[in-house]
Amino acid sequence: MLAIFLETLNVTAPVFAMLFLGVLLKRINWINDNFIHIASSLVFNVTMPALLFLGILHADLHSALQPDLLIYFSIATLVSFAMAWGWAIWRCPREDRGIYTQGAFRGNNGVIGLALAASMYGDYGISLGSILAALVILFYNTLSTIVLAVYSPVIKSDPWSICKSVISNPLIISVIVAAPFAYWQIGLPNWFETSAKYLSQMTLPLALICIGGTLSLAALRKSGKMALSSSLVKMVGLPLVTTLGAWLWGFRGAELGILFLYFGSPTAAASYVMARAADGNHELAAAIIVITTLMAAITTNLGIFVLQWGGWI
Repeated sequence: MLAIFLETLNVTAPVFAMLFLGVLLKRINWINDNFIHIASSLVFNVTMPALLFLGILHADLHSALQPDLLIYFSIATLVSFAMAWGWAIWRCPREDRGIYTQGAFRGNNGVIGLALAASMYGDYGISLGSILAALVILFYNTLSTIVLAVYSPVIKSDPWSICKSVISNPLIISVIVAAPFAYWQIGLPNWFETSAKYLSQMTLPLALICIGGTLSLAALRKSGKMALSSSLVKMVGLPLVTTLGAWLWGFRGAELGILFLYFGSPTAAASYVMARAADGNHELAAAIIVITTLMAAITTNLGIFVLQWGGWI
């Protein structure tokens, strides 16, 4: 348990370092709202698509394909999304429901989930985690685009407009473009991959600095109750339901452990970027990311302890 706590800390501490750097830079006026708006747009349209493209490009799509696991993960993700949205309808004013829903179901699997899976299960964790990450990217970005479009003041919410928003989402385009290269193992020139890597390495620090620049005590107080509610759904409610469902489905060992780590990951930084792109309540999105990341150090360790104590992983 101590090892998992330390690994969680090793992954989450740099996240908070970048968040606090954003707070500091905004406080001393080295960055402003205009910078945050432009940088968030750069992340959404350029650097994050590069990150996702490389992630899919280097994933081994052949070795860790497990149909039962992928089917369960897909069903559980859709159920989680439906539960989060239903809870948001009951708990939130209409204009905040899309942000609340995205924060409550969209986990940071590409960074924290995959890192913990690799720490616990080595190469197998990386291989299986990468396959799930590819599925996550398509599901999370599609579902987030749908729910944000329904409540966004700048995105039309009729079926055809939502479909166009999904298809034109740079994050989804990058995954679709990368999939054939990964499946048929088509190589790309070294200079191209290196350039894409430069861009991808900007993604997390730049997104987190923007989130930190948005945070303020007034914003946290304003969105405190909703942010805490969404965070509890994300870090307590959904991991309990999905992990129990996986256990009842028959998963044990590494598969059950990785499913728990993925569904129990804190809210992804990409949710803030998409909230800004949809002209939504990005302060609420930022608060949810901070709270869920703090909670992860407790809930992840507790969940792993219980699963190990029961002899299930």
